[in-house]
Amino acid sequence: MAKGIEIRNAHFPGRAPIDAYGNGGFRFADMSHRGSLLCLPSGIYGWDMTLEDALTPAHFQKVLDEAAGIEVLLVGTGMELRPLPSELRAALRAKQISSDSMNTGAAVRTFNIMLAESRAVAAALIAV
Repeated sequence: MAKGIEIRNAHFPGRAPIDAYGNGGFRFADMSHRGSLLCLPSGIYGWDMTLEDALTPAHFQKVLDEAAGIEVLLVGTGMELRPLPSELRAALRAKQISSDSMNTGAAVRTFNIMLAESRAVAAALIAV
């Protein structure tokens, strides 16, 4: 019996620099992804986050769950800088993760540099 197309959660099992961003998505590792991304030590994941969503600890649970491998979290907040709410900063600090919010383009560039330096960096990138 033939199965139809299987839709799976977006996940790239490795670390890779972001080659391009814009038009609502990203390109990395010879692939493209429409929507936002979490770039974590365990891989790159599709992230159900939009420009309109609040930056809450619940949206960053996957980051908090992988805290052991993360020293710095870069948060790309879209075209404009959005400060991280104190509740989110406190949740990250409790897991000993330093956080920095910036526009998505700056976050992509900074992530790529830190990744090339083999730093314990993660990125939460809202698509623009």
